[in-house]
Amino acid sequence: MAAWRGGPCPDCGQDVPANVVHCQFCRALLNSDLREAEVVVPKYFELQEIGSVISVPVTGYHVLCPHCERELRINKKYAGCPVACKFCSGQFKLDITNPRVKTKAFYLDCPHCEKELRVAPKYLGMKVACKLCGGHVEIVSGNGSA
Repeated sequence: MAAWRGGPCPDCGQDVPANVVHCQFCRALLNSDLREAEVVVPKYFELQEIGSVISVPVTGYHVLCPHCERELRINKKYAGCPVACKFCSGQFKLDITNPRVKTKAFYLDCPHCEKELRVAPKYLGMKVACKLCGGHVEIVSGNGSA
């Protein structure tokens, strides 16, 4: 099988450089030893894992105490309530929208493997895979919405 030596295209007559497979103008196949490949497009079907995402509400928060900057693990049932730091006894209101109370992470139980997951705030409202079992979950805020 000889490579295309260059010259006019047999179909359109345009000058085509050497060592190309198709004419750059009309896309004609330049080497008679080659033939067009048939590409079969596979049938579309929805993946199983996309349909099996389970929405999981946040169970609680990992926040930094605004007084001593130590990390606290607090259940979501205390949201909006005054709480005390177990390290410095400093009192503050658990409000994750307050910039003084820095939320480091959320925690929740994976519905697939029932292990506790620590999740960064950037994943709230996203569909992710459990790092322990690979199960698909959507992390939603405590009220059932992202």
